[in-house]
Amino acid sequence: MKKSYLYDFYGELLTQHQRQVYEQVVFEDLSASEVARAAGISRQGVHDMIRRCERILEEYESKLHLVEKFLHIRSNVQRIQECTDSILKEHPLEEVERIKSIASDILEEL
Repeated sequence: MKKSYLYDFYGELLTQHQRQVYEQVVFEDLSASEVARAAGISRQGVHDMIRRCERILEEYESKLHLVEKFLHIRSNVQRIQECTDSILKEHPLEEVERIKSIASDILEEL
């Protein structure tokens, strides 16, 4: 899952060739041999590129912390929803329903 988040946040910062190879191996589950044949590089070249891409994505995260912040915000909004769920069971207040709606909107946008 972390690979997906890293790629979602920073994948556009890779070259087109790197993105293509990375997507084929990581997301399409193609073998290194299949990707190597299609890309005109060696199997070892595919493995090296995947490692390089992973390192690049991790370096961006270590500097920008976007995935970490996203996961933290998502967790907090989910906690808000849980709190409002428990309050709504006993007190169907309009304000609590508005908070729940706002939390849902935020989660959808993330």
